[in-house]
Amino acid sequence: MPLSRSESRRKMKDTRRKRQRRSLIATLIVGGGLIGGMGGWMLFGGGNEFLGDKGLLPGWIADTNKDGAEGVVDGAGNEGAPNSDNSGAKGEEGKNVDQPDATAPLQAETDAPAATALPASGEGDGNAVSDGEAVTMSFVGDMLPGEYLYPLMKQHGFDYPYRNALLYLSEPDITAGNLELPITLGGTPIEGTPYVYKGHPEVLPSIKDAGFDVLSLANNHAMDQGAEGMLDTIRYLKEADLGFMGTGSNDKEAFEPHYVEAKGLRVAFVGLSRVIPYTELKADRHTPGIAETYDTTRAVAAIKNAEENADLVVVMAHWGDDNVDKPVDYQKSNARTYIDAGADLVIGAHPHVLQGFEMYKGKWIAYSLGNFIFSAYPKGTGAETGILDASCNKKGECELKFNPMIVIQGQPTPLEGDAASTLLDRLTSISFGARLEQDGRLVAQ
Repeated sequence: MPLSRSESRRKMKDTRRKRQRRSLIATLIVGGGLIGGMGGWMLFGGGNEFLGDKGLLPGWIADTNKDGAEGVVDGAGNEGAPNSDNSGAKGEEGKNVDQPDATAPLQAETDAPAATALPASGEGDGNAVSDGEAVTMSFVGDMLPGEYLYPLMKQHGFDYPYRNALLYLSEPDITAGNLELPITLGGTPIEGTPYVYKGHPEVLPSIKDAGFDVLSLANNHAMDQGAEGMLDTIRYLKEADLGFMGTGSNDKEAFEPHYVEAKGLRVAFVGLSRVIPYTELKADRHTPGIAETYDTTRAVAAIKNAEENADLVVVMAHWGDDNVDKPVDYQKSNARTYIDAGADLVIGAHPHVLQGFEMYKGKWIAYSLGNFIFSAYPKGTGAETGILDASCNKKGECELKFNPMIVIQGQPTPLEGDAASTLLDRLTSISFGARLEQDGRLVAQ
């Protein structure tokens, strides 16, 4: 008997999880052997000569962890180095960028703690999810798999950026993010914008293997390589078996929801951008482009269409101002408009920093999830990131949990202890009528 699409997807996710766990176990075994050998060497005197009087190795590890916890990260490589295929990138967007010493040692990989899936029920805060089986989803912010990260990916493997977050990405039924660059071997760089990006198709299999299912293309960089580059992106995503939405060869395609089935529920993803460089780049009746939402009329129609054809509707919106940790007025008004139209969950990106959360009419809004993989060596709030887990039932009731992370040399890495608490508390301070518990769970106040 053939498998349903939902069963087939679940089987594929299980296979990826098993492969990742085998790889992790092998890494731990090899690492354990190396550590044991190093320990013996130090115990019998060889280590004294290497460490010297100052204990260089332990000190370097301690300093690196301290920098990571504070969101100040230094490392190896040239952050400004673009993808070798790039013909127009001029530098990092935003201000939270550092040019590191090219001779600094590469950050040692850390083992991410096991991700725990949200239960299908909660209590006491009005956010309980208990009406039937729930679908689990995880969301990240902006993803730039190339450009500034490309040298590290070429050196360490295209899966390098995701290694410390693998369990968080692969455990949910559905994982989604914002793809912030066109994937193409051709295209014509757009003129008149300060940052022009381009990615190679070879980065896509590692995104799929990391656990991603859906990528929103509705953003200000989707047309960086013109219509050709955007249409190439769609073709390569189809070949990689990655879902997408937010752009198309016309407005109908651009606003068309992407549907995913999991746990017996059909989830619709709608991609929208309130940030585009030129009016000419928006999708129109006979023009390829982006699903823009300066006027929310088309967005509302797309959401209503999705609601009629799905159990749950997720809107992934590109909006806001760069490096600002609170939403501007139109973000709040648009989010409410989307929910009034039928959205069950609104996930934002573009500001390149984390913004807070809000519940409106029983529906959650995440105003910005910041940069997930973008800069190799971000600093301050630009290094703060995380993965947002959502457990939603057929009634559209969602329970959320934020897993705080810091980007260390291009790798989102889970935070623990005081560092995690500090970030969660800061997110509470910039949220609206919502707080984050110490385990990351969101509670409406």
